[in-house]
Amino acid sequence: MASLGSYIRSAARATFSAYRSLPIRWRLAGGSAALTFVILAAFAVLVGVLTTRQLRNQFNDQVAQAAQQLRGELKLRLLPNGALTCNTTVSLSDYVTAERAQIRIFDARGGDLLCTQEGIRIKGTKQPPPTPAFTAPTRGGTYQELGYRVVVPRHLEVRPEGDVFLLYAVPLSDLDHTLNRVQFFLLLGVLGGTFLALLAGLATAQRATRPISQLTEAAREIERTRDPSRHVPHPKADDEVAELARTLEGMLQSLDEARGVTEAMLNRQREFVADASHELRTPLTSVLTSLELLSEELDGEQADTARMALRSARRMRRLVGDLLLLARVDAKRVQPHHPTRMDRVLMEAASEIGPVAEEHALEIDARRAIVSGARDDLHRLVLNLIENAVKHTPPGTHVRASTMTANGDVMLVVEDDGPGISQELQDRIFERFVRGSGDRSPDGQDRARGSGLGLSIVRAVAESHGGSVALEHSGGGRGARFVVRLPAGAGPAARGNGDQTSTTTGSTMGRRRSRS
Repeated sequence: MASLGSYIRSAARATFSAYRSLPIRWRLAGGSAALTFVILAAFAVLVGVLTTRQLRNQFNDQVAQAAQQLRGELKLRLLPNGALTCNTTVSLSDYVTAERAQIRIFDARGGDLLCTQEGIRIKGTKQPPPTPAFTAPTRGGTYQELGYRVVVPRHLEVRPEGDVFLLYAVPLSDLDHTLNRVQFFLLLGVLGGTFLALLAGLATAQRATRPISQLTEAAREIERTRDPSRHVPHPKADDEVAELARTLEGMLQSLDEARGVTEAMLNRQREFVADASHELRTPLTSVLTSLELLSEELDGEQADTARMALRSARRMRRLVGDLLLLARVDAKRVQPHHPTRMDRVLMEAASEIGPVAEEHALEIDARRAIVSGARDDLHRLVLNLIENAVKHTPPGTHVRASTMTANGDVMLVVEDDGPGISQELQDRIFERFVRGSGDRSPDGQDRARGSGLGLSIVRAVAESHGGSVALEHSGGGRGARFVVRLPAGAGPAARGNGDQTSTTTGSTMGRRRSRS
């Protein structure tokens, strides 16, 4: 018993959970249809009971009246051969045709069948029993037998021989058929009314929830555009949905004001960082100059200390330059753009990185490509990509950099055949201050790690020039491959020596060579 109760409770919880997971318009329509079904079902049961009772009473009255009418019209006379003759105003067969009735006349004393609607039965002759074979009545009354409603009026007198019983029976099949039709139409009405109530509930619920759908669409548009200043639609009716719309609009206005305040504060911070980074360049240059002079003038440990400070100052200058570039991009300070030869920028960056790439095979394929951009920023982009490939791959790795023009875009490709970038870093590789674990040098020591700004600067410069950068593959024995796409520019580039088509710088033997 306890298990049955727990099963019922779990089934009820599952049903309620499934109901709550339905959309609200289906829940509203379903509730309306269920209430309509209960009302119509109760009404149908009441109408069915009353109609069945009324039809049965009418049927019984009609059968009783027909039996009494037949009794009044029936005239019986005893023949000399012992048989009966029936004298009526109509023939018995004609009388019973309309109602498909059955008529039997039994001897009241012995119960013998004397007559049917087919004719008189002669005593002493063998005749097959009529169908259906009703039981001979012993007294008058009304009852059901063999699917018929049977009426036996009080016995009839046949002088001088005695009395007989008249049995009048009408089949119940017609009544049952009528009652079944009534029940069918009542069931059809209940189901049809429930279905119509469901459709009407869906239409009403959809119309009622239309303002909510409009609010949802407006919220999705605000989410897509990230513009809380957009207005939400207000329904005409002053109801709960209108109150929700006003509340949402007030919330969006507050968020818009808060965003404005936050943006203003961030802009001030960006301006401060950009200005501070710019102002730091002058004293850093002075410090570098002084340290260079000291490292040349001093001897011994003092010279080593000065050179160490000089290296730190140079690293600081590089970091300040990176921060200045990022702050300038964040503050939307656009540098003047001019037609720039990306192939020459690549050659200059390769020449600059050459001294630190002597243990790598650096291959350059610089094909003529012109973009509209800031030359210094583009130089930093190319330099960071090549330096990243050199710094994070073991000695002997081949690093290839190339420029080309394809489909209206200038492409810069920097790839290597090193170990690639770990899977956990690939999704965050272009974020600021993201650094890997570093490669091991042959003696087992960790290599110096950068600031984590190199690739973020690459992305910032590419996006500020209307382009993009992507890591197309990494790992799997194929190394890393970075592809920068920039819109191709037009116009004359800066004049210089002839177009450099291909060069190779650095090798595992420490040599530098070039080819045209």
